[in-house]
Amino acid sequence: MVNLKVLAIIPARGGSKGIPRKNIALCADRPLIAWTADAVHQSELIDYCIVSSDDVEIITLTKGFGINAPFVRPDVLSQDETPALPVIMHAVDWMETHRDFIADIIVLLQPTSPLRTGRHIDEAIKLLIENAEADSVVSVTDVPHQYSPLSAMVQKSKYVVPWQSQNENRNLRQLKPKFLARNGAAIYAFRRSCLKEKNSIYGDKVCPYYMSNKESIDIDSLFDLKICEMLLKEREDSKGLL
Repeated sequence: MVNLKVLAIIPARGGSKGIPRKNIALCADRPLIAWTADAVHQSELIDYCIVSSDDVEIITLTKGFGINAPFVRPDVLSQDETPALPVIMHAVDWMETHRDFIADIIVLLQPTSPLRTGRHIDEAIKLLIENAEADSVVSVTDVPHQYSPLSAMVQKSKYVVPWQSQNENRNLRQLKPKFLARNGAAIYAFRRSCLKEKNSIYGDKVCPYYMSNKESIDIDSLFDLKICEMLLKEREDSKGLL
């Protein structure tokens, strides 16, 4: 394995519309962000991990989970409409300026994907390293056939019609092409050169890292939280039986 420096960033602002203070909402009796902290500690390839937050409580909790929180994110980068890119840029630039840590690969780990593990992170990083021409790796999962674009319908007046015109045979599940979707995404891994030179976390060449639907739950609602809590407790209980 090529010796490359890997920086992980956990973005975790205090505000949230769907679930109040979502990043530290309890999930399986632990703050949601704790599960991402676990995954970081399980990883063998992350050299340095920081949380980017504007919230003192989140910063204090995260430090308690053994994750660095070296700055308070500026308010201007903590609004509902703030995109991810400037938040990442700020964290990377801060580490380069104040810690003299220049990463070759940056990994973005959103707390809303608590079923992602250290194994997933390391496999995604290895995939990026092994594909020398790739700019990034993004975790994906299969789109269930009933949600395929070929199954989508739109309402016109009183009736529904296919969103895309299609041959009747294309309605057969077996004949539908396979569609993929970002699963949150649970993992974004990208080269520093892609971020700095292309102003992007994707770039032009993106490798997919596959995760199962079960591993890909992205917390966006209380329903997601309940389902995820059940799966996490099931996973933790199974560990206790080993």
